[in-house]
Amino acid sequence: MRVLALGGSGAMGAAAVRAAVTLPGVAEIVVADRDLGAAQRLAAELNGRGAVVRARRVDVTEADDLRDALRSADVVLNTVGPYYRFGLSVLRAAIRARTHYLDICDDWEPTLRMLELDAAARDAGVCAIIGMGASPGVSNLLAARAARGLDAVENVYTAWPVDVPEALDTAEVLGAGGEPPAAAVHWMQQISGAITVVRDGRLAEEAPLRAVTLALPGRRRGTAYTVGHPEPVTLHRSLAPSGDAANLMVVTPGTAAYLDVLRTDIDKGRLTNESAARELAAPSSRRTLRSILRAARFASHGTLPPFFAAVTGRAGDEHRTVLAHLADSAEVDRFTADMARFTGIPLALGLAQLLDGTSRAAGVHPPETIIDPERFFTDLGIHIGSSSTERVVSVEQSSSATVADDGSARSAPQPGSGVPMERDHGSPRVRETT
Repeated sequence: MRVLALGGSGAMGAAAVRAAVTLPGVAEIVVADRDLGAAQRLAAELNGRGAVVRARRVDVTEADDLRDALRSADVVLNTVGPYYRFGLSVLRAAIRARTHYLDICDDWEPTLRMLELDAAARDAGVCAIIGMGASPGVSNLLAARAARGLDAVENVYTAWPVDVPEALDTAEVLGAGGEPPAAAVHWMQQISGAITVVRDGRLAEEAPLRAVTLALPGRRRGTAYTVGHPEPVTLHRSLAPSGDAANLMVVTPGTAAYLDVLRTDIDKGRLTNESAARELAAPSSRRTLRSILRAARFASHGTLPPFFAAVTGRAGDEHRTVLAHLADSAEVDRFTADMARFTGIPLALGLAQLLDGTSRAAGVHPPETIIDPERFFTDLGIHIGSSSTERVVSVEQSSSATVADDGSARSAPQPGSGVPMERDHGSPRVRETT
């Protein structure tokens, strides 16, 4: 197949292209970017390693240019962000061109609108897989894996790290020339205004940075903070939780406080998403002082894993908490520390399943409804260099009670309420590795 990689010379796009160039079934990859020179350099680097790689200048804001590029491709990998600006228009163009589509969309607003194109994609025979990165993507598949043994799902939380366990690397926050990359601008969009979560089984809007205290199998306990993301939107459809669902940031109190300062100033019109992203990389003394004064409001992440999905629900008559998280290993740690690879490689592995027909149903799909998680995590282990005896996902279970979002205990588990907590450290647990 002929693959068009939109934004293919960017950090995440290039990681996807490097992983895709040796996939069976890929005959040609066109690295398409506004920066033709960067696209040409990547093509020169990769030619001879597998598929033929060519460079092409494409600006997704130029409709004719985008249409012509899509018509010459069988499938497009779209890594052009932020997706709240460009995601919907590129997907519409792909459907019109009858070109299969994958992206790493991490904004909940366009995700809702992309899902509304499901009928159009089915009519065109187009398979579109949205949010096939780290979060969303890996996070969705962890949630699906955690929910697999439950008869009914109550609460679902997915989480990703900000500056845990290592300090925030501001070199990755700013792009070339000091301009913030799309990922940083997206982040500012999703810590401000209102975000969509699931409350009592229904989609609801609320302010971000709500504290959620979790107590999980393996004596893991801590507080994380809500952020706008697609996972609650798609997991609401696929897992049908009767309680709550949200995407969380595992973050130190000091960074959470600084994000809260940025949120306040964005909401009051003092900062744009772009200027807030610059402030994140080079904090001003005034905003730093304001964050120091707020830090005491934010609780510690404690012993929560850095990247996980936690699901509560019923298995028969038993109420359970199930934790699915990336395994502790040197290979996994190196992989997750590199955000470009952590996002781009899952996109390429999703492409692999589309290419061989494992995941190629017409329509618009989130990862958890179409990607085979067992194969995905096996392939991921191979790509990151895990040994044959090492697995990349751990799944743990315990009988559970619940706690409130502010950390105060509730007396008994109630379906659809609260967040997961272990009953006590002596409760029975099951640990399995995938």
